[in-house]
Amino acid sequence: MSLLMWIIVFVISLFALIKAAGYFTDAAEKIGLALGIPPFIVGVTIVAAGTSLPELASAIFAVTSGASEIMIGDVTGSNITNIFLVLGVTVILAKKIRIMHELIRVDLPILVGSAFFMTIISYDGTITRPEAFLALLGIFFYLSYTVAADKVFEDSEIEKEIEKEMEKKKLGRQDIVVLVISGIFVAIGAKYAIESVINIAEMIKIETDIIALSAVALGTSLPELAVSITAARKGHGEIAVGNVLGSNIFNSFAVLGVAGLIGPVTVPENIISFAFPLMIIATLLFFFMTQDKEVTKWEGWILIIFYAFFVGKLFGVM
Repeated sequence: MSLLMWIIVFVISLFALIKAAGYFTDAAEKIGLALGIPPFIVGVTIVAAGTSLPELASAIFAVTSGASEIMIGDVTGSNITNIFLVLGVTVILAKKIRIMHELIRVDLPILVGSAFFMTIISYDGTITRPEAFLALLGIFFYLSYTVAADKVFEDSEIEKEIEKEMEKKKLGRQDIVVLVISGIFVAIGAKYAIESVINIAEMIKIETDIIALSAVALGTSLPELAVSITAARKGHGEIAVGNVLGSNIFNSFAVLGVAGLIGPVTVPENIISFAFPLMIIATLLFFFMTQDKEVTKWEGWILIIFYAFFVGKLFGVM
Protein backbone atom coordinates (compact mmCIF):
# COMPACT_ATOMS: atom_id res chain seq x y z
CA MET A 1 0.00 0.00 0.00
CA SER A 2 1.01 3.62 -0.52
CA LEU A 3 2.03 6.02 2.24
CA LEU A 4 -1.30 7.86 1.97
CA MET A 5 -3.23 4.61 2.39
CA TRP A 6 -1.25 3.67 5.51
CA ILE A 7 -1.88 7.13 6.98
CA ILE A 8 -5.61 6.65 6.33
CA VAL A 9 -5.43 3.21 7.97
CA PHE A 10 -3.67 4.76 10.97
CA VAL A 11 -6.29 7.49 11.41
CA ILE A 12 -9.25 5.11 11.00
CA SER A 13 -7.80 2.41 13.27
CA LEU A 14 -6.90 4.95 15.96
CA PHE A 15 -10.39 6.44 15.80
CA ALA A 16 -11.93 2.95 16.05
CA LEU A 17 -9.64 2.09 18.97
CA ILE A 18 -10.58 5.22 20.93
CA LYS A 19 -14.33 4.98 20.27
CA ALA A 20 -14.40 1.27 21.05
CA ALA A 21 -12.47 1.85 24.28
CA GLY A 22 -15.10 4.38 25.33
CA TYR A 23 -17.98 1.96 24.69
CA PHE A 24 -16.06 -0.86 26.40
CA THR A 25 -15.50 1.25 29.52
CA ASP A 26 -19.14 2.38 29.70
CA ALA A 27 -20.42 -1.17 29.34
CA ALA A 28 -17.94 -2.55 31.88
CA GLU A 29 -18.91 0.21 34.33
CA LYS A 30 -22.62 -0.62 34.02
CA ILE A 31 -21.99 -4.34 34.44
CA GLY A 32 -19.79 -3.75 37.49
CA LEU A 33 -22.41 -1.56 39.18
CA ALA A 34 -25.23 -3.96 38.31
CA LEU A 35 -23.26 -6.81 39.90
CA GLY A 36 -23.15 -4.86 43.15
CA ILE A 37 -19.55 -3.66 43.01
CA PRO A 38 -19.29 -0.36 44.97
CA PRO A 39 -19.27 2.71 42.69
CA PHE A 40 -15.98 3.96 44.11
CA ILE A 41 -14.21 0.68 43.38
CA VAL A 42 -15.66 0.69 39.87
CA GLY A 43 -14.33 4.22 39.46
CA VAL A 44 -10.75 3.55 40.53
CA THR A 45 -10.51 0.31 38.56
CA ILE A 46 -12.73 0.12 35.47
CA VAL A 47 -13.11 3.83 34.73
CA ALA A 48 -9.52 4.74 35.60
CA ALA A 49 -8.18 1.92 33.46
CA GLY A 50 -10.67 2.67 30.69
CA THR A 51 -9.06 5.92 29.58
CA SER A 52 -5.72 4.06 29.39
CA LEU A 53 -7.19 1.13 27.45
CA PRO A 54 -5.92 2.47 24.08
CA GLU A 55 -2.37 2.59 25.47
CA LEU A 56 -2.72 -0.93 26.89
CA ALA A 57 -4.11 -2.45 23.70
CA SER A 58 -1.49 -0.69 21.57
CA ALA A 59 1.28 -1.81 23.95
CA ILE A 60 0.26 -5.48 23.70
CA PHE A 61 0.21 -5.46 19.90
CA ALA A 62 3.45 -3.46 19.69
CA VAL A 63 5.35 -6.00 21.79
CA THR A 64 3.85 -9.02 20.02
CA SER A 65 4.74 -7.39 16.67
CA GLY A 66 8.37 -7.01 17.72
CA ALA A 67 8.10 -3.22 17.87
CA SER A 68 8.35 -2.66 21.62
CA GLU A 69 9.86 0.80 21.07
CA ILE A 70 6.36 1.89 20.01
CA MET A 71 5.02 0.76 23.38
CA ILE A 72 7.57 2.62 25.49
CA GLY A 73 7.26 5.65 23.21
CA ASP A 74 3.48 5.66 23.52
CA VAL A 75 3.53 5.29 27.32
CA THR A 76 6.17 8.00 27.80
CA GLY A 77 4.59 10.31 25.23
CA SER A 78 1.12 9.81 26.72
CA ASN A 79 2.36 10.70 30.21
CA ILE A 80 3.95 13.88 28.84
CA THR A 81 0.88 14.72 26.75
CA ASN A 82 -1.52 14.11 29.65
CA ILE A 83 0.24 16.67 31.85
CA PHE A 84 1.34 19.29 29.34
CA LEU A 85 -1.58 19.21 26.89
CA VAL A 86 -4.56 17.62 28.68
CA LEU A 87 -4.11 19.39 32.03
CA GLY A 88 -2.98 22.57 30.28
CA VAL A 89 -6.08 22.80 28.07
CA THR A 90 -8.36 21.81 30.95
CA VAL A 91 -7.16 24.45 33.41
CA ILE A 92 -7.25 27.14 30.69
CA LEU A 93 -10.91 26.28 30.01
CA ALA A 94 -11.73 26.04 33.72
CA LYS A 95 -9.64 29.19 34.49
CA LYS A 96 -8.85 27.75 37.92
CA ILE A 97 -9.05 24.26 39.41
CA ARG A 98 -9.47 23.74 43.14
CA ILE A 99 -8.52 20.32 44.50
CA MET A 100 -10.37 18.95 47.53
CA HIS A 101 -8.62 15.59 47.95
CA GLU A 102 -5.39 15.20 49.94
CA LEU A 103 -3.21 14.21 46.99
CA ILE A 104 0.03 15.02 48.78
CA ARG A 105 -0.24 12.05 51.18
CA VAL A 106 0.03 9.16 48.74
CA ASP A 107 -1.25 9.96 45.22
CA LEU A 108 1.37 12.55 44.26
CA PRO A 109 4.32 10.64 45.76
CA ILE A 110 3.22 7.50 43.87
CA LEU A 111 2.88 9.51 40.64
CA VAL A 112 6.42 10.86 41.03
CA GLY A 113 7.67 7.43 42.09
CA SER A 114 6.10 5.74 39.05
CA ALA A 115 7.83 8.18 36.67
CA PHE A 116 11.22 7.68 38.31
CA PHE A 117 10.66 3.90 38.46
CA MET A 118 10.00 3.70 34.71
CA THR A 119 13.05 5.86 33.99
CA ILE A 120 15.37 3.83 36.22
CA ILE A 121 14.41 0.37 34.93
CA SER A 122 14.68 1.60 31.31
CA TYR A 123 18.07 3.31 31.71
CA ASP A 124 20.04 0.26 30.49
CA GLY A 125 17.97 0.12 27.28
CA THR A 126 15.86 -2.92 28.16
CA ILE A 127 12.98 -3.80 30.48
CA THR A 128 13.08 -7.34 31.83
CA ARG A 129 10.22 -9.54 33.04
CA PRO A 130 11.20 -9.18 36.74
CA GLU A 131 11.11 -5.39 36.31
CA ALA A 132 7.72 -5.66 34.59
CA PHE A 133 6.47 -7.74 37.51
CA LEU A 134 7.60 -5.01 39.93
CA ALA A 135 5.60 -2.52 37.85
CA LEU A 136 2.46 -4.63 38.26
CA LEU A 137 3.09 -4.76 41.99
CA GLY A 138 3.17 -0.97 41.90
CA ILE A 139 -0.31 -0.64 40.39
CA PHE A 140 -1.62 -3.34 42.74
CA PHE A 141 -0.30 -1.39 45.73
CA TYR A 142 -1.80 1.87 44.51
CA LEU A 143 -5.25 0.41 43.79
CA SER A 144 -5.24 -1.47 47.09
CA TYR A 145 -4.45 1.71 48.99
CA THR A 146 -7.05 3.73 47.07
CA VAL A 147 -9.82 1.21 47.73
CA ALA A 148 -8.84 0.81 51.40
CA ALA A 149 -8.76 4.57 51.92
CA ASP A 150 -12.38 4.72 50.68
CA LYS A 151 -12.12 8.29 49.44
CA VAL A 152 -15.33 10.18 48.68
CA PHE A 153 -16.15 13.46 47.01
CA GLU A 154 -16.35 16.24 49.53
CA ASP A 155 -18.69 18.28 47.32
CA SER A 156 -22.20 17.10 48.24
CA GLU A 157 -23.68 18.31 44.95
CA ILE A 158 -21.22 16.22 42.95
CA GLU A 159 -21.92 13.23 45.20
CA LYS A 160 -25.70 13.58 44.63
CA GLU A 161 -25.19 13.76 40.87
CA ILE A 162 -23.11 10.59 40.93
CA GLU A 163 -25.70 8.75 43.04
CA LYS A 164 -28.43 9.69 40.54
CA GLU A 165 -26.30 8.41 37.68
CA MET A 166 -25.67 5.15 39.53
CA GLU A 167 -29.40 4.60 39.97
CA LYS A 168 -29.87 4.80 36.19
CA LYS A 169 -27.32 2.08 35.46
CA LYS A 170 -29.18 -1.24 35.21
CA LEU A 171 -27.70 -4.37 33.68
CA GLY A 172 -29.13 -5.25 30.30
CA ARG A 173 -28.31 -7.86 27.69
CA GLN A 174 -27.18 -5.06 25.38
CA ASP A 175 -24.42 -4.10 27.85
CA ILE A 176 -22.82 -7.55 27.52
CA VAL A 177 -23.14 -7.41 23.73
CA VAL A 178 -21.55 -3.93 23.66
CA LEU A 179 -18.73 -5.14 25.93
CA VAL A 180 -17.89 -8.06 23.63
CA ILE A 181 -18.20 -6.16 20.33
CA SER A 182 -16.29 -3.10 21.56
CA GLY A 183 -13.58 -5.37 22.95
CA ILE A 184 -13.17 -6.91 19.50
CA PHE A 185 -12.91 -3.47 17.90
CA VAL A 186 -10.34 -2.37 20.51
CA ALA A 187 -8.17 -5.32 19.48
CA ILE A 188 -8.66 -4.71 15.74
CA GLY A 189 -8.01 -0.97 16.09
CA ALA A 190 -4.84 -1.52 18.11
CA LYS A 191 -3.54 -4.16 15.68
CA TYR A 192 -3.89 -1.98 12.58
CA ALA A 193 -2.74 1.19 14.37
CA ILE A 194 0.56 -0.49 15.27
CA GLU A 195 0.92 -2.11 11.83
CA SER A 196 0.35 1.24 10.09
CA VAL A 197 2.87 3.03 12.35
CA ILE A 198 5.55 0.46 11.48
CA ASN A 199 4.89 0.84 7.75
CA ILE A 200 4.69 4.63 7.83
CA ALA A 201 8.00 4.80 9.71
CA GLU A 202 9.67 2.57 7.11
CA MET A 203 8.32 4.60 4.19
CA ILE A 204 9.26 8.07 5.48
CA LYS A 205 12.46 6.78 7.08
CA ILE A 206 11.75 8.12 10.56
CA GLU A 207 12.18 6.24 13.81
CA THR A 208 9.04 4.51 15.04
CA ASP A 209 9.64 5.83 18.57
CA ILE A 210 9.27 9.42 17.32
CA ILE A 211 5.89 8.62 15.77
CA ALA A 212 4.92 6.81 18.98
CA LEU A 213 5.98 9.76 21.16
CA SER A 214 3.95 12.20 19.04
CA ALA A 215 1.08 10.89 16.89
CA VAL A 216 0.34 7.65 18.73
CA ALA A 217 0.70 9.27 22.17
CA LEU A 218 -1.58 12.15 21.19
CA GLY A 219 -4.15 9.78 19.75
CA THR A 220 -4.25 7.47 22.75
CA SER A 221 -4.48 10.51 25.07
CA LEU A 222 -7.67 11.73 23.40
CA PRO A 223 -9.92 9.87 25.90
CA GLU A 224 -8.22 11.69 28.79
CA LEU A 225 -8.57 14.97 26.92
CA ALA A 226 -12.28 14.40 26.23
CA VAL A 227 -13.05 13.39 29.83
CA SER A 228 -11.08 16.32 31.23
CA ILE A 229 -12.63 18.95 28.96
CA THR A 230 -16.14 17.67 29.77
CA ALA A 231 -15.36 17.80 33.49
CA ALA A 232 -13.96 21.33 33.21
CA ARG A 233 -17.02 22.61 31.35
CA LYS A 234 -19.27 21.18 34.09
CA GLY A 235 -17.19 22.90 36.76
CA HIS A 236 -15.65 19.62 37.98
CA GLY A 237 -12.03 20.45 37.24
CA GLU A 238 -10.81 18.28 40.08
CA ILE A 239 -12.00 15.21 38.19
CA ALA A 240 -9.67 16.20 35.34
CA VAL A 241 -6.70 16.37 37.71
CA GLY A 242 -7.53 12.92 39.10
CA ASN A 243 -7.97 11.56 35.58
CA VAL A 244 -4.50 12.71 34.51
CA LEU A 245 -2.91 11.49 37.74
CA GLY A 246 -4.56 8.06 37.64
CA SER A 247 -3.92 7.57 33.93
CA ASN A 248 -0.20 8.33 34.25
CA ILE A 249 0.20 5.96 37.19
CA PHE A 250 -1.71 3.27 35.26
CA ASN A 251 0.46 3.83 32.17
CA SER A 252 3.75 3.65 34.08
CA PHE A 253 2.84 0.59 36.12
CA ALA A 254 0.04 -1.44 34.48
CA VAL A 255 0.64 -0.84 30.75
CA LEU A 256 4.41 -1.17 31.13
CA GLY A 257 4.03 -4.19 33.38
CA VAL A 258 1.64 -6.12 31.13
CA ALA A 259 3.67 -5.40 28.00
CA GLY A 260 6.94 -6.30 29.74
CA LEU A 261 5.59 -9.66 30.85
CA ILE A 262 4.49 -10.53 27.31
CA GLY A 263 7.92 -10.01 25.76
CA PRO A 264 11.24 -8.15 25.91
CA VAL A 265 11.06 -4.36 25.70
CA THR A 266 13.79 -2.36 23.99
CA VAL A 267 14.11 1.32 24.95
CA PRO A 268 15.61 3.58 22.22
CA GLU A 269 18.36 6.05 23.12
CA ASN A 270 16.19 8.99 22.03
CA ILE A 271 13.61 8.15 24.69
CA ILE A 272 16.25 7.69 27.40
CA SER A 273 18.10 10.94 26.65
CA PHE A 274 15.16 13.22 25.79
CA ALA A 275 11.69 11.84 26.53
CA PHE A 276 12.36 10.48 30.03
CA PRO A 277 13.93 13.71 31.37
CA LEU A 278 10.98 15.68 29.96
CA MET A 279 8.52 13.22 31.52
CA ILE A 280 10.25 13.72 34.90
CA ILE A 281 10.01 17.51 34.46
CA ALA A 282 6.31 17.20 33.56
CA THR A 283 5.65 15.00 36.59
CA LEU A 284 7.47 17.36 38.97
CA LEU A 285 5.56 20.33 37.51
CA PHE A 286 2.32 18.45 38.13
CA PHE A 287 3.45 17.75 41.70
CA PHE A 288 4.27 21.36 42.54
CA MET A 289 1.24 22.80 40.73
CA THR A 290 -1.25 20.55 42.53
CA GLN A 291 0.24 20.10 46.01
CA ASP A 292 -1.16 23.49 47.09
CA LYS A 293 -4.65 22.28 45.96
CA GLU A 294 -5.00 24.87 43.22
CA VAL A 295 -4.00 25.09 39.54
CA THR A 296 -4.35 28.47 37.84
CA LYS A 297 -4.86 29.54 34.24
CA TRP A 298 -1.35 30.94 33.85
CA GLU A 299 0.06 27.59 35.00
CA GLY A 300 -2.03 26.00 32.26
CA TRP A 301 -0.36 28.20 29.65
CA ILE A 302 3.06 27.20 30.99
CA LEU A 303 2.11 23.55 30.43
CA ILE A 304 0.99 24.29 26.85
CA ILE A 305 4.31 26.03 26.13
CA PHE A 306 6.16 22.96 27.39
CA TYR A 307 4.06 20.74 25.09
CA ALA A 308 4.90 22.95 22.10
CA PHE A 309 8.59 22.65 23.05
CA PHE A 310 8.24 18.85 23.30
CA VAL A 311 6.72 18.51 19.81
CA GLY A 312 9.15 21.05 18.34
CA LYS A 313 12.20 19.20 19.65
CA LEU A 314 10.85 15.84 18.45
CA PHE A 315 10.68 17.03 14.86
CA GLY A 316 13.76 19.26 14.96
CA VAL A 317 11.85 22.54 14.75
CA MET A 318 13.42 23.83 17.99
